[in-house]
Amino acid sequence: MIVYEATKQLFVEDVVQDRIEENIDRKFYEKMGYHTSQSERNAWNNSMHYMMKVLLDNNIPQNVGIAIEYKIPNTSKRVDFIITGKDVKLNNTAIIVELKQWTEAKIVNGKDGIVETFTGHAVREVPHPSYQAWSYATTIEDYNETVQNRQITLHPCAYLHNYLTVTPSTILSDDYKYYLEKAPAFIKGDVEKLREFIAKYIKYGDEKETLYMIDNGKIRPSKSLQDSLLNMLKGNQEFIMIDDQKLVYETAIEMARKSYNDGKKRVLVVKGGPGTGKSVLAVNLLVKLTSENMVCSYVTKNAAPRSVYAAKLSGSLRKNRINNLFMGSGLFTESAPNEFDVLLVDEAHRLNAKSGMFQNKGENQIKEIINASKLSVFFIDESQRVTLKDIGTVEEIEKYINRAGAESKLMELESQFRCNGSDGYIAWLDDVLYIRKTANNEGFNLDYDIEIFDSPNEVRDKIFEKNRINNKARLLAGYCWNWIKEGKNDSNIHDIVIPEYNFEMSWNLGNSQTWAIDSNSVNEIGCIHTCQGLEFDYVGVIIGRDLRYENGTIITDVTERAKTDQSIRGIYKLYQQDFEKAEKIADEIIKNTYRTLMTRGQKGCYIYCEDKNLALYLKNRINICNELSYDIDINDEEHLLKIAEEGEEYIK
Repeated sequence: MIVYEATKQLFVEDVVQDRIEENIDRKFYEKMGYHTSQSERNAWNNSMHYMMKVLLDNNIPQNVGIAIEYKIPNTSKRVDFIITGKDVKLNNTAIIVELKQWTEAKIVNGKDGIVETFTGHAVREVPHPSYQAWSYATTIEDYNETVQNRQITLHPCAYLHNYLTVTPSTILSDDYKYYLEKAPAFIKGDVEKLREFIAKYIKYGDEKETLYMIDNGKIRPSKSLQDSLLNMLKGNQEFIMIDDQKLVYETAIEMARKSYNDGKKRVLVVKGGPGTGKSVLAVNLLVKLTSENMVCSYVTKNAAPRSVYAAKLSGSLRKNRINNLFMGSGLFTESAPNEFDVLLVDEAHRLNAKSGMFQNKGENQIKEIINASKLSVFFIDESQRVTLKDIGTVEEIEKYINRAGAESKLMELESQFRCNGSDGYIAWLDDVLYIRKTANNEGFNLDYDIEIFDSPNEVRDKIFEKNRINNKARLLAGYCWNWIKEGKNDSNIHDIVIPEYNFEMSWNLGNSQTWAIDSNSVNEIGCIHTCQGLEFDYVGVIIGRDLRYENGTIITDVTERAKTDQSIRGIYKLYQQDFEKAEKIADEIIKNTYRTLMTRGQKGCYIYCEDKNLALYLKNRINICNELSYDIDINDEEHLLKIAEEGEEYIK
């Protein structure tokens, strides 16, 4: 969708008459349904004067097409400026221009295509403008069938008209050579260079013909993208499906094909506990449905699973082509009905009502996802709600299914791939943590390495040992230690400190979204937001003082959570409004957090508890699994308290 379009002649007239800002905003409201911010209008006014100056060149025909704010279908991205025409051979051509108001930027080491600059009222890490322009071009090429079939040539570039010439210039640094070659960057004083770039590819005007073809092109994944994905998945043991996964897979494909053909809205809800293969299913469906010409995306709230699975599938493709298939859950607030063929929503229990950095966009993510797609597939585990804002429940999804009048199906995954295939371990854990009274209190098949250690150093040493095997062991912790802002990218600044053991480590550093597979991340500790939706062979879990064993029962204490923990933001206000409700939610969040952490390991889990009574309680529950052949009543609090207090000697 193009917000503003004109020929060069009409665009120049709008700028000269000081009506360009007004005209763009009016068109924006007509097509988007709301007015944009004053800062964005100011940016238009500023940048369009610079673009007019660039276009006032006789070598650029008067009747070239001009588009401002082109929303790329099936994304939340908008291209700032497009110039269209024909090349010397009369082929349709488009110049994509990413415009920036920046005056300076800094190189970010260790992150591909990322710079640091002042934007959005703060210093932030953002994609390099050349990367942005190139990624927009490749996204259009990958998904616009008309661009593919009519062989419309796209030439991306970036124009930072306020950027001061510095030697050496950060923006033009060799650190970004790959992207600069794909999409050259022009800075302050480069008007003539940009003119030459445009004139090189556009010789004749097209009266907006190319704009029309791009804007009305059929949206389908390209054959090259389909083939690349299929080849990368082929033979990859991590993504092989078995048992009930296959049934869900075939059901989802059948529903997708029906919706693709008849346009009717359908929803599939897939319930499954930790390690039942929800993510494996989602990735397989992403590849399969994309190969069938469907516009399909994998969706999660957390960036970590998206980044890890994208990295595992990237193969020979540049990451932006893969990243376009992986989306955040808050990107559908402006989506048109049925804009996507299929949306695969992993970790659906983490969905929120509002979207955006300040939780001020949209109405409800479940509603928006169902609206945006012909088929929505929600993979959900209601026992993994870990923040106050998490709203993803089967009941909530069903509410919006009914409102949309969609056909729906509910399925459940039971086959267990985590914790050595032991459904018993997870049920036992639910019982141990007092999550479900009806869960397994008899123990589990101990083909699973679980151990309680007396110090965090022992846990760390054990994880280091296991990680040397294949880089699939990680340390995790409850969110009871502040994530120090100054140390987010500095491993020498330690967030997690346990003085009595001289134990000091950092939370996972903020300069990587692929912590789960990075080779050095074993030296950092992951939190719930880093590891949820992912799995390892072994995990070491540090349980903070928010979970304790007192008076014969497990208790939770939200006051022990870190001040930087956004997952409980608003809980104290809720306590004032409804104490019982707040207490229930806080208890649920803390227990679910540790349940999630303690089920990330496929082969083993090693635990350190700050609360000694809790450590003793867990040790003896494990001992019961090892040594007792008779049932023990979890509700016999006196019995268990004595076990916790006296240790193995009381077992009789």
